[in-house]
Amino acid sequence: MSNSAHSPQSGSSPVRRSGFRPVRVLTVAVFALAGLIFFTSFNTAKGTDIRTDSSLLKLSDLIQERSHNNGKLDESNGSLRRDVESLAERDDGSTKAEDDKLAALEDRAGTQKIKGKAVTVTLDDAPPNATAKLPGYPEPQPDYLVIHQQDLQAVVNALWKGGAQGIKVMDQRLISTSAVRCVGNTLILQGRVYSPPYKIQAVGDPGKLKQALADSKAIQNYMVYVNVYGLGWNVADDGTVTLPGYSGTVDLQYAKPVE
Repeated sequence: MSNSAHSPQSGSSPVRRSGFRPVRVLTVAVFALAGLIFFTSFNTAKGTDIRTDSSLLKLSDLIQERSHNNGKLDESNGSLRRDVESLAERDDGSTKAEDDKLAALEDRAGTQKIKGKAVTVTLDDAPPNATAKLPGYPEPQPDYLVIHQQDLQAVVNALWKGGAQGIKVMDQRLISTSAVRCVGNTLILQGRVYSPPYKIQAVGDPGKLKQALADSKAIQNYMVYVNVYGLGWNVADDGTVTLPGYSGTVDLQYAKPVE
């Protein structure tokens, strides 16, 4: 059988075979997918650098702004409260005994200034590159190097136990409904946000206050991390100071049943 029907003739151009080319189709698909990814990325970033877009900082900026606004509102609220109390004292019809009783209740509630000898406890995070200073201890996890909510609560509880007449955390006076809470590595206190170092000041007998700190089991555990990993700890005598009165709202917030 002759093979001339299947071979190109001498001097003629080869016949180009048509047919399905999977490599070409795959290439087109890859470029189409890449184009879709670039379009989606551009649309998401709106022409900005996703890695450095300042919008990622907007949440923390908002928190700081709200914290600052809450502080100003507290100051305004405190000023208005003093004006109301001054007006009420003019002709409230109460006796001196009743006024004295009210003043004593206000002192215990923390809404009035208090003056006396004080100590300040300062807590701070350890350096980020801290290592174990004593043999036999593991190298620190990130969790070991930051101040936690229980550390702040331990100091506050010890100072109350030591007979503190009033306590101020950062720039706010504590009252019976105050909650010392931490979110991440920040302190949230009465609607305002703070970062370390944290300062806790208490008015009372300095000797009893410092003894209560030393006797606290929770603080003794904290001191292990101070000595091993370098968490910050300092107790200082302040002499005679005046703590501000609490200026925030005193309305109780409580859960209600769903109707």
